[in-house]
Amino acid sequence: MVFENILQSLVFWVLSHGIKILVILIGTYLITTRFVRVFIIKITKGIIKRTYKVQGTKDGKIRKTREKTLVEVFTSTINFVIWAIVILTILPEFGINIGPLLASAGILGLAIGMGSRSLISDYISGLFILIEDQYRVGEEVEIAGVRGKVKSLSLRRTILKNQEGTIFYIPNGQVTKVSNLSRGKK
Repeated sequence: MVFENILQSLVFWVLSHGIKILVILIGTYLITTRFVRVFIIKITKGIIKRTYKVQGTKDGKIRKTREKTLVEVFTSTINFVIWAIVILTILPEFGINIGPLLASAGILGLAIGMGSRSLISDYISGLFILIEDQYRVGEEVEIAGVRGKVKSLSLRRTILKNQEGTIFYIPNGQVTKVSNLSRGKK
């Protein structure tokens, strides 16, 4: 009798909440893996093409590395925001009241924000690195005394790989001087 009640409750929960959660997760996965990336690629290519047309630059390799860098950063940022919203949407299906959670997150965010100036500095520096087009994924650079090829660039950090294969993770807040060894060569 107890087992039947538990099974009945489980079936009811799966039919009323589980299907909704599954649809949300599948929809979000499809949106983030298919539509967001394609949308960002189209917009970025259009903006880069217009920007380089105005500047008179015709080098396709420069455009492609710039596009790749911006697509990576924008895609990961938008996907993070989307998944955060999805998690907040799903939590009530498990009976979790998100009101107090959001209030706590706001207070915690304020406290962390005041205490983590270096993290904020990383994001702001990363934004300026992208806006000023200081370096791109695939370029050879020297940053913070480390020379290597840019493997990844996000708002928070730059990942370099040197000739020996060593990977370096450099917070963008530590990027005070950049030597771009890929540009200026003819």
